[in-house]
Amino acid sequence: MKANIMIVDDTGFMRGLLREILLSRGYAVVAEGCDGWEAIRLYKTVKPDLVMLDISMPGLDGLSALAEIKKLDPKAKVIICSVLGKRNLVIDAIMAGAEDFIVKPFHYETVTESVEKVLGALI
Repeated sequence: MKANIMIVDDTGFMRGLLREILLSRGYAVVAEGCDGWEAIRLYKTVKPDLVMLDISMPGLDGLSALAEIKKLDPKAKVIICSVLGKRNLVIDAIMAGAEDFIVKPFHYETVTESVEKVLGALI
């Protein structure tokens, strides 16, 4: 059985692109959110196997949401999504517990390789 994945990005286009890539690989997209507050709320409700989390969002950013999700569930698996210019934030995210990061714009192979690497035995 493929994993349940939650997507959080403030841009609908990016959520849609990630959703298409994940669904094409047989994953279930169980929730979508547009900011860090929604990420935390949805994580509590859905408890996904993996969170694809944008780092730059209005309201509560991805780093803050990552920290809160890790408080709720230290074993939570999170992949941070970032644009190239945010390299220092990506390093901060990995230090805060993210398992991997992918760079926008998304490429099919990059997304699937990252998801498969992070999920390992679940897929």
